[in-house]
Amino acid sequence: MQQYDDGLRDGASRAVRLESWGGPEVLALQDVPEPQAGDGQIRVRVKAAGLNPMDWIMTADAETAARFGLSLPAGFGTDYAGVVDRVGAGARGYAVGDRVFGAALSRAVADHVVLDANGDIANGIAHHTPDGVDDRTAATLSIAGSTAAAALDVLDLGPDDTVLIGGAGGGVGVFAVQLARIAGALVIGTGSPWSAEYLRSLGAEPVAYGEGLAGRVRDLGAGPVTAALDLHGTDTVHAARALGVPDGRICTIAGQVDGVPAANGANAAPDALENIARLVAAGRLRVPIAAAFPVEDIRAAVELQAARHVRGKVVIDLRPRP
Repeated sequence: MQQYDDGLRDGASRAVRLESWGGPEVLALQDVPEPQAGDGQIRVRVKAAGLNPMDWIMTADAETAARFGLSLPAGFGTDYAGVVDRVGAGARGYAVGDRVFGAALSRAVADHVVLDANGDIANGIAHHTPDGVDDRTAATLSIAGSTAAAALDVLDLGPDDTVLIGGAGGGVGVFAVQLARIAGALVIGTGSPWSAEYLRSLGAEPVAYGEGLAGRVRDLGAGPVTAALDLHGTDTVHAARALGVPDGRICTIAGQVDGVPAANGANAAPDALENIARLVAAGRLRVPIAAAFPVEDIRAAVELQAARHVRGKVVIDLRPRP
């Protein structure tokens, strides 16, 4: 079997693990047996892992964890980027030394992840990382990027559209705003007053969220809103309806409203993430990295991300231990 020098001593591997469900306080970096790639599998030496709200939501309690098929002891994190360091027999499409990014459900914050070469999110997915995309950025793409892409596919935006995006400054919003602008739409993005300049930097016209949203959107004088995307709950849905947007051109990812389509990353087109990675490599889409933490500081990283006030993405660096 081909091998890649991953900078770790033989048999050494670490992973963030949970022995009980709960918040950041239950996360622990542990020494674990080094995983091996079997037939049809590849192993990736993880260089960076991106955090998403789903990471701590689905490990917060037993009932939620069970819905995702998780059991104790469990790993943590889903988005990753790194280098293929083992290729099992029959695993096609990858070679040792290939840079890859993808998703490995609730096990990405680890020195190594083993993936099926033709897997799904449960068994792990790997996409080739284009030149010009660094590992930290690549580690932010999978969950947020595929979710944004799936939601925008529902809306089918074009140059004649004005879209209201609720939660535009969050992890999914970073992608949704820019992909909507690339599609030619005018974007109005909700956020707190202190995030206005940040939203403008992404390409959105900012508007404060909260009660009276529909009126504030009208006051912008940007013309009729033709589509809406709610990334936090249902407040943007109700504002969009008040603005005359038909239900079929409203989409949610976190809340459910009768008659309004919902989307998640599993609905994204097969080539969505490769297209997003190419846009990043070409400089047409940027992913702000709000903070990067060494894996030893995983609890502090999750606390920051879970506070929901981060502008951009939070990333975990997985460097070899000294």
